[in-house]
Amino acid sequence: MKLPNGFGEKMLADVISNFDVNLKHTEFGPKLIGSKEELENAKNFLVKSLNERLRDFENK
Repeated sequence: MKLPNGFGEKMLADVISNFDVNLKHTEFGPKLIGSKEELENAKNFLVKSLNERLRDFENK
């Protein structure tokens, strides 16, 4: 799963520690490597984290 811009180091560290995925750096950018189920769970976690971050900015 290719990672778009905007994910912080803490978010990536949380994903790597909470899910069975690995971070791989390629010539096209960072990618998460793992099973389809784990990648889907990681994606849901990242979307939830980004939405919370956006809500924090909206409330300021």
